[in-house]
Amino acid sequence: MLCDTVKEGINCSFMSKKGCTFNQGACHPIIDKCEGCDKIKEFPSGRYCTIFPEPAIKWKSGHCNMATHVKIVVQEVKTKLNPLKASKRASR
Repeated sequence: MLCDTVKEGINCSFMSKKGCTFNQGACHPIIDKCEGCDKIKEFPSGRYCTIFPEPAIKWKSGHCNMATHVKIVVQEVKTKLNPLKASKRASR
């Protein structure tokens, strides 16, 4: 259903005929860590995430998995090879 509380006009899974069924009856505004994300949308009542109703919970464990402004750096681990085993593998 379309939200009629905070994010007016956005399709929301928490909306029902009785109103918003989310905690405290409305979505929560973004936090400082959300600044710069593409998922933020400006509404007359403030700035809210279009995906999560309470963004602070997503940042509790480190970073939000849907954040577009956070770049995850994967470090490649180099392992030492035994030269004797490497030469045997190459000869096969």
